[in-house]
Amino acid sequence: MSRVIESLEQRQLRSDLPPFKAGDSVRVHFQVIEGQRRRVQVFEGIVIKRQGAGVRETFTVRKQSFGVGVERTFPLHSPKIERIEVTAIGDVNRAKLYYLRGKVGKRARVRAKRGVALPVMEAPPTEADMPAEDEEPEGLEEVQPEEPEAEEPEAASEPEPEPEAEAEAAAEPEAEAEPEAEAEPVAE
Repeated sequence: MSRVIESLEQRQLRSDLPPFKAGDSVRVHFQVIEGQRRRVQVFEGIVIKRQGAGVRETFTVRKQSFGVGVERTFPLHSPKIERIEVTAIGDVNRAKLYYLRGKVGKRARVRAKRGVALPVMEAPPTEADMPAEDEEPEGLEEVQPEEPEAEEPEAASEPEPEPEAEAEAAAEPEAEAEPEAEAEPVAE
């Protein structure tokens, strides 16, 4: 009996979630259903706890909204969570940060670890991202060998001036520049 339950739970576990712990700042993209509409709502805050194991694992995120502390608990492996982004890794030594509930403003901040790279989880490509079988992928055009062009005689065009002639031509306009005539005052 327990083997059946374990196998069902194993299929529901998500592997596309980044590693995070209490004290980390996260941005949770959560699907909200309002009547017939579905939209994604972003909840950004500090993880104050993670609890449970397996499919029943949850995490609680706390944020300050207009001076009021707001906490929300999310099931970690829920299909309603589109993605979780870790924005900062907190430098804390506790598993549960309940002490943040009594703090407001700057005192409720958690110091971020410096010099630590943020975990990045790339989403696997979906079927919409993949090109159809009869379509050619973008960016891969067929390269055709270039044919050598027949050289036309350059007699019709002007011959290229020699480098010495170019230097003289560049110096001539400077030498030929006439000083401007001084304006004479007009007597009335």
